[in-house]
Amino acid sequence: MIDKIEKGKRIRGVTHYLTRAAIIAALYAAVTLVIYPFSFGYLQIRISEALTILPFFMPEAILGLFIGCIISNFFSPNIVILDVIFGSLATLLAALLTNQCKKLGKFGRWLAPLPPVLTNAVVIGLVIALSMTQSGEGSFYTIFLFNALTVGAGQLVACYGLGIPLSFILDKIKDKIKVK
Repeated sequence: MIDKIEKGKRIRGVTHYLTRAAIIAALYAAVTLVIYPFSFGYLQIRISEALTILPFFMPEAILGLFIGCIISNFFSPNIVILDVIFGSLATLLAALLTNQCKKLGKFGRWLAPLPPVLTNAVVIGLVIALSMTQSGEGSFYTIFLFNALTVGAGQLVACYGLGIPLSFILDKIKDKIKVK
């Protein structure tokens, strides 16, 4: 009898985890695609990147953000395969690092948006530079540096400007949504 109860709790736990991950993936993809012109390119502010604060509160957000990013990146104006693979892996790495920020105590919340800013600045800067230099548009290093800075600036706006306020909202409602 106890084994059946424990098995039922595990199944409900997995279902809960996957449901939250799916909702986060859908939300990330929907927000990214609704504001498509601002979500891609060298002057991008992906509003959906505000959600990258979620792994600080709930581990299921790691999977959700990764899948949402994969879906979104299929619509990239860059070399799609590069964006799908490397852009999505950058989001996965950033989400894993953001999740670890909770171990940093009271400073963790303020550092949690930093991994998405840095990983996306570098990786998406590279993806855009590779896409642009494929068509012979200029010097790879100049294009990379420019795009790393502009993507990083957009990430700062989304992750800190929107993500930090979102984190305070989550703190206020965490008991209602069972966030750890």
